[in-house]
Amino acid sequence: MSLQTYSISDLSRELDITTRAIRFYEEQGLLSPERRGLERIYSARDKVSLKLILRGKRIGFSLAECRELIELYDPTSGNLKQLNSMLVKIAERRAQLEQQMLDIHQMQLELDTAQERCEQALAATLNNKDNR
Repeated sequence: MSLQTYSISDLSRELDITTRAIRFYEEQGLLSPERRGLERIYSARDKVSLKLILRGKRIGFSLAECRELIELYDPTSGNLKQLNSMLVKIAERRAQLEQQMLDIHQMQLELDTAQERCEQALAATLNNKDNR
């Protein structure tokens, strides 16, 4: 039985990511391809890790959080620890986004108030000029 392997260009094409990005994740210790001379040979596990990194990035996870999830990858256990950890991280990220939305709303209110004051001051200044 031969295990599925991938070249860097295979992964690049399939996952729509640059080879430079793949090498970066390798440098960060998130991927560990075998070497055949100068060629990198990526395993199915590397491909899963790369997919997890890309998904994690899309939902705002840091590389450190992606690393934690990758380290929990264990298909023999059905990935229970990884899935539970992912759910916790998703809940944390959701709470963080909700707080950011509240902060943005508050900032919009502050901007509205500042704009209103500026417009009133400008109107008063123009009124005073016209009355001279």
